[in-house]
Amino acid sequence: MPHILHPQEKPKTEATKRISISKILVMTDFSQISDRALDYAIALARRYDARIYLAHVITPDPFQFAEPQLAQATYEKVRQAAEEGMTDILISGKLRGVPHEVVLEEGSVWPVMEQLIRKHEIDLVVTGTHGRGKVQKLLIGSVAEEIFRKADCAVLTVGPAVHNGQPNEVELNHILFATDFGPGAEKAAAYAFSLAQEHNATLTLLHVIESASAHTEESVARQRETNVVRMKKLMPEGSENWCKPEFRATFGAAAEEILIAARESKADLIVMGAKARNNLAGHAPLTVAYNVVSKATCPVLTVRG
Repeated sequence: MPHILHPQEKPKTEATKRISISKILVMTDFSQISDRALDYAIALARRYDARIYLAHVITPDPFQFAEPQLAQATYEKVRQAAEEGMTDILISGKLRGVPHEVVLEEGSVWPVMEQLIRKHEIDLVVTGTHGRGKVQKLLIGSVAEEIFRKADCAVLTVGPAVHNGQPNEVELNHILFATDFGPGAEKAAAYAFSLAQEHNATLTLLHVIESASAHTEESVARQRETNVVRMKKLMPEGSENWCKPEFRATFGAAAEEILIAARESKADLIVMGAKARNNLAGHAPLTVAYNVVSKATCPVLTVRG
């Protein structure tokens, strides 16, 4: 629940505010992965008493190069299929008891999503990703990555490896917060600690030191100690009274180490920063964030720096 300031209470810094989730925008393409993402969004909406905006964007790709008559016929079929998809979701009863709006828009996905985020003052975007391989990602792109690289709000991405089964409630028993101390690290930490407090979850902070050079035992110990100190500085003021997080500093490839740590800790959620990227945001080679999102067996909450 959001923290309400009393008149005599001084505002806290950005990193120590409790996170409020009152408006959730869910992107759907009616696939099984999108259905799974919607299940998580609904569970979060019930937990936080939030309103869901269920959105589908009709892109011009299927008919933009066709003859006008064929293009119109194709558009009508695509539009009808989208309307039927939304109707099926509503008829399923999934959204019963959850305040919601259905949004059917036309255009390129990110510009439409950006407009919706601003119009409805969205706190959280929830989307699925098909986890395309390197070549497909370069050619086709990743809509999910474009969203979490550009969105001002947090983005929860549900990848193809996330376990099946509709979560009636979001049970976060363990949260893994992976940080590279980049821009927005404090903002991402605020989400990790606030969610840990809200769900009474255990929390692991992880920093991966990517280095190919050999180190002495003393050097390894010193680097680990230095990075643990840096992670401790990300703890919101007063959080030490209720949270006793584990701090881990490992050596290796960042995405691989994050996924290993998530498996070992049986993480229900990974929280990490996402570097802002405007050009070719969804077409970059396999980035750390995209690798984690695509292969994690739990949802990943990214916060843009």
